Amino acid sequence: MPNLIDIRRRIRSVRNTQQITKAMKMVSAAKLRRAQDRVISARPYAAVLHQMLSDLVGVLAADERLGANPLLAQRPENRILLLLLTSDRGLAGAFNSNLIKASQRFLEEHAGAEVTFVLIGRKGRDFYRKRRVPIRAEHIGLFARVDHKQAAAIAQDAIEQFRSREVDAVYVVNNEFKSVVAQKLAVSRLLPVEVPGGARPADYIFEQPPDQLLEALLPKFVEIEVYRAMLESAAAEHAARMTAMESATSNAAEMIDSLTLYLNRVRQASITKEIIEVVSGAAAAE
Repeated sequence: MPNLIDIRRRIRSVRNTQQITKAMKMVSAAKLRRAQDRVISARPYAAVLHQMLSDLVGVLAADERLGANPLLAQRPENRILLLLLTSDRGLAGAFNSNLIKASQRFLEEHAGAEVTFVLIGRKGRDFYRKRRVPIRAEHIGLFARVDHKQAAAIAQDAIEQFRSREVDAVYVVNNEFKSVVAQKLAVSRLLPVEVPGGARPADYIFEQPPDQLLEALLPKFVEIEVYRAMLESAAAEHAARMTAMESATSNAAEMIDSLTLYLNRVRQASITKEIIEVVSGAAAAE
């Protein structure tokens, strides 16, 4: 028969774990609110900038200088730079494993290309450090407070590699925040920039040549896309951790109920056994 002290110790241990997961859920919920507000604020800016580029490309559609822009150059993707955005901490459900699996699928799909990694986040860094893959850079601790300067520095490094033809394309793998219970895994191409033109007629008066304006806007667009991807990933991480900790708290409550019921049954069986022994002893004494 199990020891009652061991069962009580098990219940106490599960209850302590439940308090930890509940506290982690509350912390993630508070952080999620701030991260969600930053994502929602960044999305309109990125959308308007993309629309401006679309209109500008539409105006320059017949201009030969459009194709001369290095950030729009289409080349065979023989060398690829992959930005993998994972979290710095675990306990977020399948958040990191899904990202790592997506990056591995990307490697399989581009088996004929040389893929170099930029690892943003500790979990992705720890995973690929043990694999023989070329790593361009590692960035740890950026998601504690996503900063535009850090995102711009990462984007500028990718732009310089693309301009100098060190790589032929730049991709980003991250989770996009949709809701508290839903995150969307996204694999998107940063460079060369895909800007659909001619969507609507536009009549502009330019204070500077349109090709120079495009040259200035394209790097800004890449920077804001990296910044937005980091904001999306941070919000998705907090949402995933909050959901995982809520599930863990509920599971702990169910385990406590089950162990308490089991404790009562064992205690009842022990009492019944003692009563039987007393009655049997009394009967034997007669």
